[in-house]
Amino acid sequence: MAKGAAAHEAVCALRREIARIEGRLAETLETPADDNDAVLARRNGAALLPRIPTGTPRFDAALGGGIPAAGLVEIHGRLTRDAGAVSGLALAFAARAAGRRPLVWIATSDMMHEAGEPYLPGISAFCGIGAGQLLVAEAARPADALWIAEEAAHLEAIGAVLLEMRGNPSVLDLTATRRLHRRALAAGRPLFLLCHGAEAQPTAAPLRLVASPAPAMPRLTLAGPLRGSIGPPAFQIFIDKNRLSPQAAFLLQWNAGRRIFEEPDHEPATTDTRHLAAPPVAGQGLPSEIRESVAFRRSKKGAAPLQHAAEQYPARRRA
Repeated sequence: MAKGAAAHEAVCALRREIARIEGRLAETLETPADDNDAVLARRNGAALLPRIPTGTPRFDAALGGGIPAAGLVEIHGRLTRDAGAVSGLALAFAARAAGRRPLVWIATSDMMHEAGEPYLPGISAFCGIGAGQLLVAEAARPADALWIAEEAAHLEAIGAVLLEMRGNPSVLDLTATRRLHRRALAAGRPLFLLCHGAEAQPTAAPLRLVASPAPAMPRLTLAGPLRGSIGPPAFQIFIDKNRLSPQAAFLLQWNAGRRIFEEPDHEPATTDTRHLAAPPVAGQGLPSEIRESVAFRRSKKGAAPLQHAAEQYPARRRA
């Protein structure tokens, strides 16, 4: 009986340690009677990691209080062309987490060539990251990018780390994400893993978001939404993996002045559904405004045929 109780307690302690490393609640296990108070405390969320609120009450409630202040957070983009939305969302989170401390942005060479290098003036206007605060590292191989991320995660002066990759490289497996998550937890800072055009795989990250661009809302004025204007950048965010709540989708826009996310209180602008395809040669059956804007009209019968370049310019003739 004594050996069975000791083994049961060892299993409980091991599972609690794994849960602490992964940044989640310990799984429900029956423990000896003298440990019931600790189990209840963990069930009530007393052992949760600190959170960084995003400014949106509903989104923060779905995340359990906000973005984790330490550990690995995955942000996926279903298509590579969504890299702008994925990077912008991660930068907004990282800026709120780091404050005035530096950020490290690590990306593979193919991702830099595909999406472009970070543009500091635009980033500064977007989320307030100033000159000298953003450190960029480009790695030729995914393995090198993982090594740089692990080394940067435990630096005391760093506020947050962004690791950007494309697809599903073989080196980014469950073991690699566990190493990243443990390094970030030990250092007490977030590490954002940006995956572009990748499929969801088993990972140690307790939170995975899928981001895509959303139509910008019109700017608000005292008279209401200003028609035809472009408002703050908007994101369509789907909570794909969260150990504290079920899956959910949100439409958020970024307030660059206040550095917070907000839920729009009005509908997006209606899409212009006018015919934008190239009109046929005859120009029949189209709205009048399109027929009038055609630069070249069909030649009439009897018109002079087009001349060859050699006939127009005799100097181009060869002997």
